[in-house]
Amino acid sequence: MEKVTQLINDVIAREGGYSNHPDDRGGPTRWGITQSVARKQGYSGDMKHLPRESAMDIYRQLYWLDPKLDQVAERAPLLAAELFDTAVNMGTARAIRFLQRSLNALQRSDNDHLLTLDGVIGPQTLRILDGFLRKRGRQGERVLTRAVDSLQGAKYISLAESRPANRSFLFGWLAHRIGVE
Repeated sequence: MEKVTQLINDVIAREGGYSNHPDDRGGPTRWGITQSVARKQGYSGDMKHLPRESAMDIYRQLYWLDPKLDQVAERAPLLAAELFDTAVNMGTARAIRFLQRSLNALQRSDNDHLLTLDGVIGPQTLRILDGFLRKRGRQGERVLTRAVDSLQGAKYISLAESRPANRSFLFGWLAHRIGVE
């Protein structure tokens, strides 16, 4: 099975079927796909009936191919999996900014080139990632993945602190999104 297909299946398993939690600003959701995302992708039916295949197609296109996580996966599959999960739950731009922040923080000297936190995987982000992985190898990939995961966890706590209704989700976010491989 293709790696991204397994990642998508794992997300769908965590997200479950239909949900319309009163504290969730996303509104009606099925397979983890919000109604607004489904509508933008052309689905006009009741969210209770969003086909699983449609959700899989949305995940593959919007959260894997469009943000170029497939290119990250060629270099660092564990990192790409973490970025995918973060993108699904927090948006692609935020996930990529977490990567860019982490790469900047892990640079060894002020002479190293720092990335602009633009939330886009472009040639410069890939070049800096390649250089980091050349220097640090597989251990570097694991550390970088933990750094992204740490930023995700900190953001969840911040969300719960700033909006008490988010406390309904904090335990699940930390239990099912942080430290999951």
